[in-house]
Amino acid sequence: MDAPTSLLTDRYELTMVDVALVNGMASKRAVFEIFTRSLPAGRSYGIVGGTARALDAIVRFRFTDDELSWLEANGIVSDAGLAYLADYRFAGDAWGFREGDVYLQNSPVLTIEASFAEAVVLETVLLSVFNHDSAIASAMARMADAAGNRAIIEGGSRRVHEQAGVSAARSAYLAGATATSNLEAGRRFSVPTVGTIAHAFILAHGTERDAFEAQHQSLGCDTVFLVDTYDTAQGIRTAVEVAGPGIGGIRIDSGDLALEAKQARALLDELGASGARIIVSGDLDEWSILELAGAPIDAYLVGTNLITGSGHPTASMVYKLVAVEDDIGRLVSVAKTSLGKGTVGGRKAAFRLLDGDGHLDHDVLVPDNETAIGDIDGPGRRLQVPLIRSGEVVAQPSLDESRALSETSREELPLPARFPDPELTFETLVAGP
Repeated sequence: MDAPTSLLTDRYELTMVDVALVNGMASKRAVFEIFTRSLPAGRSYGIVGGTARALDAIVRFRFTDDELSWLEANGIVSDAGLAYLADYRFAGDAWGFREGDVYLQNSPVLTIEASFAEAVVLETVLLSVFNHDSAIASAMARMADAAGNRAIIEGGSRRVHEQAGVSAARSAYLAGATATSNLEAGRRFSVPTVGTIAHAFILAHGTERDAFEAQHQSLGCDTVFLVDTYDTAQGIRTAVEVAGPGIGGIRIDSGDLALEAKQARALLDELGASGARIIVSGDLDEWSILELAGAPIDAYLVGTNLITGSGHPTASMVYKLVAVEDDIGRLVSVAKTSLGKGTVGGRKAAFRLLDGDGHLDHDVLVPDNETAIGDIDGPGRRLQVPLIRSGEVVAQPSLDESRALSETSREELPLPARFPDPELTFETLVAGP
C-alpha cells in the first residue's frame, strides 16, 4: 500500500474528534458536502478534477504506529483519541460528480455520509485534492477550447511542488491536454509524455549546428528542434539543413509568437519542409492562445499560466456539515448563517437540465439524495453517482473515461459559457473576417 494520508490533516480536525469522543458526538451520523460558494471572476463553470485521487486518499487514511507515537509525544490527542485513530477505517458512504464533469456554484461535488468522527477528519486532505485538481482542470479546459483542434502540451511541473506537478499533469490531461512533460505522471497515470531538447543543450555545444547534429543523430528526423536560442530564422535554416525536408518540427519560445510563427511557416515551406510542425511556448493562457488562432501553429506548450495561481484561480471549495443525527436518531439539516459564508443545510440531489438544443440550461439542487430524475421537470441527467458504499469504492472510472466526459460535458455548455467573449472562438478567429 502507498503511504497513508492521515497526517495530511489540520490539527483542529483531530481536536474535534477528541472532544466528540467525550460528549458522544463522534458516533452520530453526519453529512458533509464539498462545494464552491462562488466561481472565480470571469469563470462560468469549473471542471471536477481529483475524484479518483480523493477516493484513493480516503482508502489510505490510516494512522501508523509512528504517526500515533508522534501524536502522543506532542500531546495532540488524548489516550481515547489515540485508541480511536489507531483503528480508524472509513466505513461510510460517498456520492459525487463524475470526474471530468462540469460543476457550477454550490454544486455538491462530493457528499460524505458517515459518523461525525469518520467524516470530519477527511476535510483537509479532500479539499487539498479537489481544490488543486479542479483548479488545474478548469484552467486547462478553457485553454483546450481556445486551442480548438490544435494540440496542447502541459509542461509546468518546474513551477510548483514536485508532487503537485504530477497531479497537475494528470488534471491537465483530464481536461484536454494531449501530453505532458512530466515523466512521473506518465508512469503513475499513463499520461502520454513528450520532450526533446532545451536551450541548455544548445548553449553547451560550440555551435547551434553541433547541437542540432547531435540531436538528429540520436533522435532522427522526426524530432522537434528548438530554434530561437540565437536567431530564429537562422535556427530554422540550420535545423532543416541538418535534418532535411522531413524534419519533424520546430519550437519557438520567445518574441512575437504570431509573427514568428508566420515567418517560420513561410521559411519552412520555402525550404521544402512543408510537413514540419510549429510548436510555440512562453507563458501562454487561454487569451493569448485565442489571439494566436490565426497563426500557422500546430501545438501549444503551456506551463506557468496553467499551473500557478495567476493562471488558475482557486476553486474555493469548502467542506461543510449539512446534516447531523439528533438525539432520537433523525438526520436533521444544519447550516451556517454567517454573513458571506452562509450554507444551505441538508443532503442534496443535483440534476442538470438541458434546453431544446441540448445545452446546459441550469442545475437543480433538491433535498434528499434519493430523488429520481423523473421527479424533476425537464430533460436532463442526475449529476451525483455512488462512489463509496460502506467504506468500499464502487466507482472508479479510468482517466481516459474521465477525459472523454470532460469533453462531452463541455459540449453541453452554451458558447458564451465556454468563451467569455464568444466572438473570439478558435473557429471565428481562424476563419477571419
